[in-house]
Amino acid sequence: MYTRILVPVDGSRFSEQLIAPAAQVARAAGAELTLLRVVAAADDAAAAASELEALAAPVAAKALCLPAPAEGVAAAIGDEARRVPGTLVAMCSHGRSGAMQALFGSVALQVLRSLGEPLVVFRPQADGPPALSRVGQIVLPLDGSELSETIVPQAAALAKWLGAKVVVVSVLEQSARPEPGVPASDVQEANYVRSKAREIAERWGVPVSWEVLHGDAKQAIPDYVRGLGDAMLAMTTHGRTGLRSVLAGSVTAQCLRDAQVPVFTRLP
Repeated sequence: MYTRILVPVDGSRFSEQLIAPAAQVARAAGAELTLLRVVAAADDAAAAASELEALAAPVAAKALCLPAPAEGVAAAIGDEARRVPGTLVAMCSHGRSGAMQALFGSVALQVLRSLGEPLVVFRPQADGPPALSRVGQIVLPLDGSELSETIVPQAAALAKWLGAKVVVVSVLEQSARPEPGVPASDVQEANYVRSKAREIAERWGVPVSWEVLHGDAKQAIPDYVRGLGDAMLAMTTHGRTGLRSVLAGSVTAQCLRDAQVPVFTRLP
């Protein structure tokens, strides 16, 4: 599926937190790992290239230092990703500033928009890189909408590439339970995720399981993923509402902030 993982960095410790996990995934999948630094000022190029080589050497990665085009950093990342077919971009949601941004308006979203393909985004942690050493499960939240399901083919292919299992999850809001016990809504939700799991297993030939979670999706999904220990998320930027809202207020952004795992995402 992918032959190269491209990790953009900007000289900050925050932006470098995906290097180790990306290196582990690249080794396991037999892919090339490339670290990319886009430099705005020509005077900084030599120092940036030296720093990048120092980061790349321990993980056997290729170091690529490029000048920033007039269109900006995101354009440089997108151009480099398109230059080599089979490239998966994996990047942190923020870097040098150290301040969490709404994903809309950030470099990550600009790359997502320009590529038209999924990328991996991770919210850096203040206490260091993620503990994820391998990806054994791809958690795939679906809400019954066509928009949320647009990532299914790529998520299934990613799981097959990684040798991982797909876990299809749906969240039943408490407000949707009209009475105590086991209401019809639970059964309907279970039927939906069960059927999607069966469809994915039959069509893409990957192991699949399913779960119905309860509560607020913005809390239930991150809580569930953190408990697995070897999972990453695969989800579109929005689903049932169909609104291209600012991601800081969306379920995807909440999962990016709270799940503490990389998120494989795309614009539907």
